[in-house]
Amino acid sequence: MDIASEIERNVAAALAEDVGAGDLTAQLTPAGREAHATVICRDAATIAGRPWFDAVFRALDEHVRLDWKVNEGEKVTPGTVLCTLQGDSRALLTGERTALNFLQTLSAVATATRQYVDAVAGTRAAILDIRKTLPGLRVAQKYAVRTGGGMNHRMGLYDAIVIKENHIAAAGGVSAVMAEAQRTAPAGVWIQIEVENFAQLDEALNAGATMILLDNMSIAQMREAVKRTAGRAKLEASGGITLANVREIAETGVDRISIGSLTKDIKAVDLSMRFAA
Repeated sequence: MDIASEIERNVAAALAEDVGAGDLTAQLTPAGREAHATVICRDAATIAGRPWFDAVFRALDEHVRLDWKVNEGEKVTPGTVLCTLQGDSRALLTGERTALNFLQTLSAVATATRQYVDAVAGTRAAILDIRKTLPGLRVAQKYAVRTGGGMNHRMGLYDAIVIKENHIAAAGGVSAVMAEAQRTAPAGVWIQIEVENFAQLDEALNAGATMILLDNMSIAQMREAVKRTAGRAKLEASGGITLANVREIAETGVDRISIGSLTKDIKAVDLSMRFAA
């Protein structure tokens, strides 16, 4: 997907939602006046979302000047100045909340992702997102996961086959659904199947599965699954994963760890934009 087009779509939708027919409060200030503003981060964070932030202000003032003091993906401490802005005062006032909403949300995703990536450093396990994203912001949130050092799972239902428990039940079992997936998968589309026990794991391996998701298995079960698989398939752990247990999960030898909370249970980074007197 073209990320530039997605940024344009996100920003247009967000400004339409917030501004509507016009910013009634910004119109109380003199027209044509130039203003200077500074954005400060109040939390420890990994910064993500600069392209969305910039696009908001450029949509409102094509001559706005943005001077970033930190790089995308950079870790910052509380009190860090992120950027300064110079442009039409009405445009800066109108764009403030929309731009900060993007930056605080995407930085929250990147920050959470970086915490998990750091926690499993030195193991073979990669940290992945899933599809539990805010409606309309999937591309943006998955971008933030990458910015935080993680990897993306499938983007949607259209670019991979991921067989879950309900698919298995509806199709008549692991072997049956795997056979149908292998028969119908378009070229270049990968197939993953979820298993809940060792019987399903063995059946999936025998059916030729090369990507298997271990659903809510215990640490001991994951270790046994790695042993049974013996490298025949990539194993992904999912369900009940927290910062407290992710290292132990990674040390079982699984290849991937997918975590819905990266994009679902986020706490916005505290940002502040202040105009110069």
